[in-house]
Amino acid sequence: MTIQNLLVELFVEELPPKALKKLGEAFANQLAESLRSLGLLADDSVTTPFASPRRLAAHITHVAAKAADKLVQQKLMPVSVGLNAQGLATPALLKRLQALGADVSDPVFAVAALHKAPDGKNEALFFESLVTGATLDVGLQQALEAALSKLPIPKVMSYQLETDCELPGWSSVNFVRPAHGLVALHGSSVVPVKVLGLTAGNATQGHRFEAAKSPVVIATADSYADTLRTDGAVIASFAERHAAIVAQLKRAAEQVGQGSHAIEDEALLDEVTALVERPNVLVCEFEPQFLEVPQECLILTMKANQKYFPLLDASNKLTNRFLVVSNISPADASLVIGGNERVVRPRLSDAKFFFDQDRKKTLTSRVDGLDKVVYHNKLGTQGERTQRVAAIAQAIAAQLGDAGLVAQVTEAAQLAKTDLLTDMVGEFPELQGIMGGYYALNDGLSLEVAQAIEDHYKPRFAGDELPRNLTGVVVALADKLETLVGMFGIGNLPTGDKDPFALRRHALGVIRMLVEKHLPLGVNALLNSAAEQFKNMDGFDFGRAVVELEDFIDDRLAGSLRDQGFSAQEVDAVLALKPQRLGDVPKRLAAVRAFAALPEAPALAAANKRISNILKKAGEVDAHVSTLLLQEPAEAALFAAMDTVLPQAQAQCDAQDYTAALQTLAALRAPVDAFFEGVMVNAEATDLRLNRLGLLKKLHGVMNQVADLSRLAA
Repeated sequence: MTIQNLLVELFVEELPPKALKKLGEAFANQLAESLRSLGLLADDSVTTPFASPRRLAAHITHVAAKAADKLVQQKLMPVSVGLNAQGLATPALLKRLQALGADVSDPVFAVAALHKAPDGKNEALFFESLVTGATLDVGLQQALEAALSKLPIPKVMSYQLETDCELPGWSSVNFVRPAHGLVALHGSSVVPVKVLGLTAGNATQGHRFEAAKSPVVIATADSYADTLRTDGAVIASFAERHAAIVAQLKRAAEQVGQGSHAIEDEALLDEVTALVERPNVLVCEFEPQFLEVPQECLILTMKANQKYFPLLDASNKLTNRFLVVSNISPADASLVIGGNERVVRPRLSDAKFFFDQDRKKTLTSRVDGLDKVVYHNKLGTQGERTQRVAAIAQAIAAQLGDAGLVAQVTEAAQLAKTDLLTDMVGEFPELQGIMGGYYALNDGLSLEVAQAIEDHYKPRFAGDELPRNLTGVVVALADKLETLVGMFGIGNLPTGDKDPFALRRHALGVIRMLVEKHLPLGVNALLNSAAEQFKNMDGFDFGRAVVELEDFIDDRLAGSLRDQGFSAQEVDAVLALKPQRLGDVPKRLAAVRAFAALPEAPALAAANKRISNILKKAGEVDAHVSTLLLQEPAEAALFAAMDTVLPQAQAQCDAQDYTAALQTLAALRAPVDAFFEGVMVNAEATDLRLNRLGLLKKLHGVMNQVADLSRLAA
């Protein structure tokens, strides 16, 4: 059996850059998976993906020319069905054997070739056959077809193959881009496979302009990357090109000096890596006068429109230099540099024009224009939305601060969406909020209000920073609550992986602000207050906007806490109480974790679970205890212990020292154990039974103020 390394390359027209990395990985992994399933790969085979703007390729080690033959055992039917009383084959058995290709000309011989084995309670007949292993020619053909059919193609193209046939259209194929070449090498031998109208060979094409040879002939599977590099001027590996670009960006920035460094953007790096076959980083510049425009505008236009890397100085301020990743490496790069500088100038001029024009109108003068912008056909205009956000923000501010905070919050909320009407945000929607902050300062508004306008979209993504001041936190909280309540109220709920209004992200934003800013606000009260702003709207379901949304926020909170390393049991114990002030949740979780480490914890958790079950069956129970009815020594001892421990635990809980409260309760383990060993709770005498239930009710109430400890029971 011949074992060699395998190389497969599909040469195509320029692939979509944002999808290239995934396409390359999927192509290689699917090929390897299919070949492995056919038994053509060794256990230690290694797959290396390659992806450049015009090729998808895979190098796979230790690939067999033919898979080993396999002895396959197949269950046929129970012995009672396959053999008659004389032990001869029944017609059903003969028919099954014939379908499997077995020789049934001699039924006695055919039965003798079978063997019996237990199958549950019965005995079954099994047929063994030798399956010939797949050859690489056949296996690779199957693997290629499977890999191409399963590629995560963003949009399929349909194109017609080159043919001499006079009938148009009959030879059209579908693929992400037109394919022009196929290489398949097992060692140095071409594997004769066909796909997309192409027949495999050993030649491909290199760089469009700088290849030393055309075509580039690949001698062996192992020489693929080196040959493409030397003869084709192409770095085939996506990861290698990515690393080369990072190194060149760093080196170019260091040459500029003054602490310069390229802006970090992994998505832009991946996209540029997918646009070049052999990267060459060049330093360009633009006129310093453009730096009068907010740097976010210049950075965005250079990154989004031109795929450039802006250079920042040591204090992270934009400089008038930028880096270009070129796909060519001429001896004299001045023409390339000059061309890129000419191209970027109109873009920066547009940004400056938008900025200058926008500042001619104040944000306040744009407020009325929001009434002409539709927010949602069931929720009205942006103007109506702004009024709701302002009302919600005012209610929150009244709880957190004085009249000064309410005034600042009102001003920021009313102006927060006005930059949507500016030319700059119209051109670059990603700058909403950011430009509002700049224009607010230009209008002479306070820094507090300007920062709140800029920050009210925060956190925009996982790990993003929160608003910088309390005014911004209040407006951001109100904005997210308005969106959540409004969308839930009209039934626009996220489903599966579809969340067009980013409601999951908004919910996590609300959670983060309540938790990390330690805001003394209850979730249910916030939702009810927000829902009041929609109460007269047709088609708005108040109950769904509050009840279902609170459950939705609880689910997001639980997931977030588990992601932070808390166990599902710990999270369940704390959230079972539905704590309204989410800022307390981390302290409660820390207390539960500390309690669970105590030796008394398992017994108390089990007892708590038992108490919960008893009280649940008992129905309504009054937490009143009469000392005159404490007949058993164990119940009197428990009451005495509770009389000492519970007030102390309650005081600690009121002071939000949850860890100390639970540790104090640990002292009840012995009297609780003794109570359940020596006292019959459901006594026949009604007064005794109710008194004992009242004792347990009182104990249960204090024990579960921090968390539902019964959830910690095994």
